[in-house]
Amino acid sequence: MKKSYFAMAVLAASLSSVAVAQGGSVGPQDGSREFALSGAGASDKDFDNSSFGISGDYGWYTSSRSVWGVRQSINFADIKGEDLGNDFWNGSTRGYYDYHFGSEAFRPFVGASLGAVYGDGVNDSGFAGAEFGLKYYVLESTYILGRAEYQFFFDSGDSAQDNFDDGAWVYVIGMGFNF
Repeated sequence: MKKSYFAMAVLAASLSSVAVAQGGSVGPQDGSREFALSGAGASDKDFDNSSFGISGDYGWYTSSRSVWGVRQSINFADIKGEDLGNDFWNGSTRGYYDYHFGSEAFRPFVGASLGAVYGDGVNDSGFAGAEFGLKYYVLESTYILGRAEYQFFFDSGDSAQDNFDDGAWVYVIGMGFNF
């Protein structure tokens, strides 16, 4: 087990040094774009019911630290106690803003999103949320990504304040590219 951790650490350090050697710095610059594809999961606030799917991001950097973008997720699940057939799908489309910290290979970020959720087994509604995550650049413009979002749902401005406790966690792990 210790050998596995050591091997992963050596690999991560090697990839990081390759990224720096290739360009001197890693990550996006002002005007860069990004595309990421991730495996996604969602759970209700108590983690009783969950679904899994894919998520795609397309973003534009307004500086080396700030990115605005559009995100699409599609999820599949079979929820206990629901009479929805064997399987069902749901999706969400949202705009997002993320702020990245640092300029090295490890880049933590925080952000916010606003969008809509729709499909089988969910109430079609709007949502807003906060997110946080980490990008690790394995090459000059290629990164691995982990992100968690908390989304709270609303049908109108009045219901947004009332529904903060009725939200859901969404989490992804994936890979992305800057170009």
